[in-house]
Amino acid sequence: MKKMKVKINRNAAKVLNQLLSSEEYEGKMVRVFVSEKHGDHAHYDLTLDTPTEHDEIVKTDKEIDVLLDSREDLLDGVWIQYFFVPREEFVITNPSKGSHGHHH
Repeated sequence: MKKMKVKINRNAAKVLNQLLSSEEYEGKMVRVFVSEKHGDHAHYDLTLDTPTEHDEIVKTDKEIDVLLDSREDLLDGVWIQYFFVPREEFVITNPSKGSHGHHH
C-alpha cells in the first residue's frame, strides 16, 4: 500500500503543537478531512481526533503525526499552512490534486 503524504509549515506546526499539548486535547491527533467535493477538487478542514481503523498515521518533518482516511485519495499530498496575516487562519490545500484552499 502506498504511503500518503502531508506537508506542514512551521507556523501550522507551532499552533497545532500548542493545541495538542493542552489538557483538553490530550491523546488526540491532527486529522485532515475532505469537507466538500466539487467534481475534480475538494475543500479540506482539520480537527483533533483519535485514529480509526481506516486511518493512516502520516509522519511529517515537523514532528506532528496527521490522521488521513486511507480510503480518500484526495487527502494524499495535503499541505497544512497557518498564516498570521491578513488574519490568523489555517489554509489547507492539495497541490497534487489541483485543489482550492480552504480557509479555516
